Amino acid sequence: MTRLFNDPEDFAEEMIDGFTLASARWVRAVAGGVARATRAAEPTVAVVIGGGSGHYPAFGGLVGPGLAHGAAMGNLFASPSAQQVHSVARAADEGRGVLLTFGNYAGDVLHFGQAQERLRETGIDCRTVLVTDDIWSAPKEDLDRRRGIAGDLVVFKVAGAAAEAGYDLDEVERVARVANARTRSFGVAFGGCTLPGATEPLFTVPEGKMAVGLGIHGEPGIDEIDLPSADELARMFVEKLLDELPDGVELPGARVVPILNGLGSVKYEELFVVYRTVHRLLEEAGAVVVDPEVGEFCTSFDMAGASLTLLWPDDEVERLWLAPCDTPAYRRGAVSPRAAVSEASVADELDEAPIGVASEDSRVVAAIVVTALAAMARMLDEQADDLGRMDRVAGDGDHGIGMQRGSRAAAAAAAKAAERGAGAGTTLVRASDAWSDKGGGTSGAIWGVMLRALGGTLGDDAPADALTVGAGIKAMSDAVMSFGKAKPGDKTMIDAIVPFADALVQRVGAGGRLSDAWAEASEIADSAAQATSHMTARLGRARSHGDKSLGTPDPGAVSFALIADAVLEVLKKEV
Repeated sequence: MTRLFNDPEDFAEEMIDGFTLASARWVRAVAGGVARATRAAEPTVAVVIGGGSGHYPAFGGLVGPGLAHGAAMGNLFASPSAQQVHSVARAADEGRGVLLTFGNYAGDVLHFGQAQERLRETGIDCRTVLVTDDIWSAPKEDLDRRRGIAGDLVVFKVAGAAAEAGYDLDEVERVARVANARTRSFGVAFGGCTLPGATEPLFTVPEGKMAVGLGIHGEPGIDEIDLPSADELARMFVEKLLDELPDGVELPGARVVPILNGLGSVKYEELFVVYRTVHRLLEEAGAVVVDPEVGEFCTSFDMAGASLTLLWPDDEVERLWLAPCDTPAYRRGAVSPRAAVSEASVADELDEAPIGVASEDSRVVAAIVVTALAAMARMLDEQADDLGRMDRVAGDGDHGIGMQRGSRAAAAAAAKAAERGAGAGTTLVRASDAWSDKGGGTSGAIWGVMLRALGGTLGDDAPADALTVGAGIKAMSDAVMSFGKAKPGDKTMIDAIVPFADALVQRVGAGGRLSDAWAEASEIADSAAQATSHMTARLGRARSHGDKSLGTPDPGAVSFALIADAVLEVLKKEV
């Protein structure tokens, strides 16, 4: 259990503040995370990493010479927003391009992808390499669907060393992909982690059992088995990982870097007991052990668990893995002297851009938007715990708190824009940016896209009649399907918003009043959301858990239906 905190809502921000103060030799605070505090004599490609907080030393602890140039640091177990990633990347950029690399989680993919597009629009060459080392999260034939766990360190380190050596962006990207392709990991847990202010862990493991195939965001394991001894766990780790050697690796004779990682509350002494057998079994299999690592490299708050990562390097990857680096949490050898960075931090502001001209009719609609967003935020405050419990069945339990943070920020940003005379379109765009930035995670990215699509349809000039609102909701539905690549039947929010949008468009097209049409569409969305309980997840974190989510509706679909109901109450009074 996490014991030392003030307001749980402020935990991540206060943690990052304390980390930068304690690590000023290596990092400086920038909007959205941290960047290097020093720079070499010659500019290099910038390697920018990131993810949710709660995984120290990942991600901020790995910023420094020879490793990462910056880390975007999201809220607890929530991906950083596109705004945060973009800001950190701009601060880290040295003029030779940016490589974004991070674990393959839906929210991270969406937000880092948006940031990459924005960087390219401003003339910064940017590439992305996903870390996909977790063998338990998808079968061999679906390597690109696997999530990233402690193998993050390998890809980050190799990419950072390549940049330090003067590689250009093409070559840094290439060698990072090689490192990822040659890395495999497998994790287990004996108990879940508890976030600051929470009264119970995100998941529990029955007495005498061990969860296998867990992620690093508090997701439950994919299976449970009897609790093994240290030697039995080591044998399980090694046998499972040797059963899937990367292409081009042959035993005996292959060189291997083992990384035994503690997930939060397993002591180093316990890890050493496990490692002694890991080392022996690898040598018995004919592997040549190179520079093993035992410790904490990618944690999950106070989770009781461990993972084993095996890197099977070629000559180039091994040289880069062994190259010097100097960061707050990971150091090797001696790096060359460098100068302190003196320029001001890069900051992205969401609300300082000027407000454009809007018609009086559109400003009236903007006021209704503000009321609706405030109602959504109040409802999500009340429902956050229930949505979180629903999400814990086969996810990481953060859906409720992410929706709560995002909706609060969106409501505040919308109110501020409307006070400055914004029309409906601009008000929704400001709300979308705030939701994406503060909500983080998959839901933050998706709701940001949805509100922006609605704002684009409503605009700042014309009144919003029922047909225009219907078209805007359809635009929201189309945008989220295009952005998130989900489709009906995948057990996502799509299963609620698509029938809602279709029903609304049909009703208003037939001449129905907006509030009446919305009421009928809301009933359909409610039913559709509950019907997801009979589906097997095919996208997102729940996908890795197969049928475990059967019997529980998708939290994203449920939250959308609840939002539709909350907005309906506003429409009954305002329209």
